[in-house]
Amino acid sequence: MTTRRRFLKAAAASSVLGSCGTTTLGLRPVSAQEAILEPGMVRFNDNIEPLVRLLEDTPRDKVIEEVASRVRSGLSYQKLLAALLLAGVRNVQPRPSVGFKFHAVLVVNSAHLASVASRDEDRWLPIFWAIDNFKGSQARDVNEGDWTMPAVNETKVPGVDAARKMFVEAMDQWDESKADIAVAGLSRTAGANQIFELFARYGIRDFRSIGHKAIFVANSYRTLQCIGWQHAEPVLRSLAYALQNHEGEPNPVNSDLAADRPWRTNAERSPKIRNHWQSGKIDEAATIDLLKTLRTDSADDASDAVVEMLNANISPQSVYDALFLSAGELLMRQPGIVALHAVTSTNAFRYAFNTASDEDTRKMVLLQNAAFLPLFRDAMKNRGAVKDNWITDLGISSDKRPSLESIFQQIGPDSQAAAIDAFAFLENGGNADELISAARKYIFLKGTDSHDYKFSSAVLEDFRHVSPSMRNRYLAASVFKMQGANANGNGLIDRVKSALNSA
Repeated sequence: MTTRRRFLKAAAASSVLGSCGTTTLGLRPVSAQEAILEPGMVRFNDNIEPLVRLLEDTPRDKVIEEVASRVRSGLSYQKLLAALLLAGVRNVQPRPSVGFKFHAVLVVNSAHLASVASRDEDRWLPIFWAIDNFKGSQARDVNEGDWTMPAVNETKVPGVDAARKMFVEAMDQWDESKADIAVAGLSRTAGANQIFELFARYGIRDFRSIGHKAIFVANSYRTLQCIGWQHAEPVLRSLAYALQNHEGEPNPVNSDLAADRPWRTNAERSPKIRNHWQSGKIDEAATIDLLKTLRTDSADDASDAVVEMLNANISPQSVYDALFLSAGELLMRQPGIVALHAVTSTNAFRYAFNTASDEDTRKMVLLQNAAFLPLFRDAMKNRGAVKDNWITDLGISSDKRPSLESIFQQIGPDSQAAAIDAFAFLENGGNADELISAARKYIFLKGTDSHDYKFSSAVLEDFRHVSPSMRNRYLAASVFKMQGANANGNGLIDRVKSALNSA
């Protein structure tokens, strides 16, 4: 008999709508053998389980065609998105870091954002790319020990009165087993907004996994808002498990570890912020001052500067302008993996700031985001030269508007020139939406890594979150990690289009 575990090990070796509406689901019958799950493995509801099993059990070299046949038979985008997220959380462990192979889960919302923002003829492409990416991560997980999310211990799941208290205690104590049963109870009794408020705080509390904890909180919540809260429990269990990752370190509750210090010091700063701090004046000079602090000073200095700005009646928008510009500038100074995550984590922090209703949580989001950027900056020093390449020095030499084609031809061979030309294009009346659309097209054609989708979805969304006077600089800086016209194709797009168009 072929068990699921043996099957996975063998496999390891070997017009979407812009909404989340449902349509009929055309699935082949599931055999009795296929319906057998490993004892103790978490199972999803009968409506989605067969589709999750299809993604899990179909070999990577056949999964695109298998799923495409069901799309042609009426499989809805929403159900496919749900199954992809659930297959990821059941099969891929957020260890030893909330990254690496776990990007199969982290990238789902980014692929979704790319889908709904794309042209009709391209909207299935990001999700099919994410399916293929999941199969790669699944195989890696099998090779690293074949972790599978277990069923929850139902005898210990707390009721409505105890779940929240137990969850907070478990997360504060970094107690994984206690948090697992607590979050199961919480997901069954609390509302989505209540749960987000709790997770938002734990997602931003420590500087581990280069921002992936905050990213997972934002991306999982956003995807659940699309696929439906009925799928929340396994996703939240995976999230609670990920947020307690402190691989190779003692329990943080009994330690004074560098990753935890910003949270502790910012908890002391937060009460010092004035009442009615959410309002204030937009001040570009204050933004530039904070940007300069983020370039050279410590995490503590950055958080202190945010408190001073807010208490000087400066708008939080001016704070976030500086945070976005700083993240983009880090990318210009060293266009690598650390700076990229400064951008994507700032996107997640901004989402938390916009979504949370608790005033203290929102203040802590600002303070922690400001503290993390100098930590990203310092982490870059271990990965090579960090240039003095300032986003405020981007300028234009004439009133001529470079072409989009010339910008994307320069990305890679001369990304500095591409950034200068992108800024000139935008400042001289070029349509930002056209540049964004072109950037997305090259991600579809050339993207080979989950970071291509995570980064592009974050930066193209956050362009609108930066004040108009500064947003062109932010978007121009992003070309340092965009795909250009000279990059190799990913080889997947033709396969997907062929599978979708087969008779």
